[in-house]
Amino acid sequence: MFINQAYKGDNTWWRVLITTLLTTGIFIANFIMFFLMSNEQMDEVYKKMGDIHGIKSLIINLSPFIFLLALLFFLVCFLHKRSILSLTTSRSKVDYKRIFFSFGLIVFLTIVGFAVSYSFDNSQIIWNFNPLRFTILFIISIAMFPFQIGFEEYLFRGFLMQQIGIAVKNRWFPLLFTSVVFGLFHSANPEVYKMGFGVMAFYIGTGFLLGIMTLMDESLELALGFHVGNNLMAALLITSDFSAIQTDAIFKYSGIENPNDILNEMIVSILIVYPIILFIFAKKYNWTNWSRKLAGKIDASDTYN
Repeated sequence: MFINQAYKGDNTWWRVLITTLLTTGIFIANFIMFFLMSNEQMDEVYKKMGDIHGIKSLIINLSPFIFLLALLFFLVCFLHKRSILSLTTSRSKVDYKRIFFSFGLIVFLTIVGFAVSYSFDNSQIIWNFNPLRFTILFIISIAMFPFQIGFEEYLFRGFLMQQIGIAVKNRWFPLLFTSVVFGLFHSANPEVYKMGFGVMAFYIGTGFLLGIMTLMDESLELALGFHVGNNLMAALLITSDFSAIQTDAIFKYSGIENPNDILNEMIVSILIVYPIILFIFAKKYNWTNWSRKLAGKIDASDTYN
């Protein structure tokens, strides 16, 4: 069992607290600052963010995750005396085919969805392709996004889901908690400020999707592949003036005064695309016992050595 992998390490409360605070501190500080700032201060912050060139902005935003992922791995290995494998999967080794399949699926669905949307109405979508800038963007994205996604997945769906799970002795609460907190930690993104807190439903819904993948498949592999593919498409395919990271993507959304169009597409993803993704995974990997895996109790005796 994936959550039970935490029993293979030292789970003394102070060790868990240290790891949690050190790895989430930057998010907590960012979250607090967001709610303490006035609208005028927010406008100034996002204006300065928008003034930074796409490539430079990408590097500035993603670089800290290299350190944070390394820190998380260090603490898990040396403070909790666990292997990274136990943080990744309940199987004997990482299944890279799962990562690539999940990655390919979300990339395919994103491109198809964009093509359909573009064919119906492209009045607010601008061709933004610059070969040199896009090539640089592609290289940096491939090199750096895995660190960001790796950190978020190993923190939320790995460390926190496992530690909370063995603490409360069930699966439904860590799924709920990590999904909501994952969404809240994105509340300082410019999209939320521009489109309103309705967009938080997308972030929290995505957290639930990734959490369900993890619990049903007993590993992070599908969540890692999906998350990398999703973020790469967000950086490479289409950008906007109120994206969290503005890039030299192929297309640019120009409907600045009507961002609800993007919000509506997000809602469609949650209600239609996400269930389809889960259905495909369930069929391919023969998922069964949904209620037990998503809401069942945790028993230390189920730990596999």
